[in-house]
Amino acid sequence: MTIFMHATLPGVTPAQYDALNAELRSLPGDTFAGCLSHTCVPSEAGVEIYDVWESEEAMDKFAAVIMPVAEKQGLPAGPDRPRVRQVHNFWIPGSG
Repeated sequence: MTIFMHATLPGVTPAQYDALNAELRSLPGDTFAGCLSHTCVPSEAGVEIYDVWESEEAMDKFAAVIMPVAEKQGLPAGPDRPRVRQVHNFWIPGSG
């Protein structure tokens, strides 16, 4: 089941997000397997993450990879689990 995920990362700056993302991209294998789209938006609180995942299981596998990397970089853990909703329809304009 395709899901939409929204996470707020309070206190995380865009520069910290960029460093985290760079390290994740340097890991071997397909770190982002199952992620269909990803958007990061700066906000007053920190950064907001909006993803579409093939499944909640794929998102959870990614979480198991990202959490140790974020801890190593000293990023604050979010107070809540990301909000997850079932997707009714997902498509990318121009993709067919």
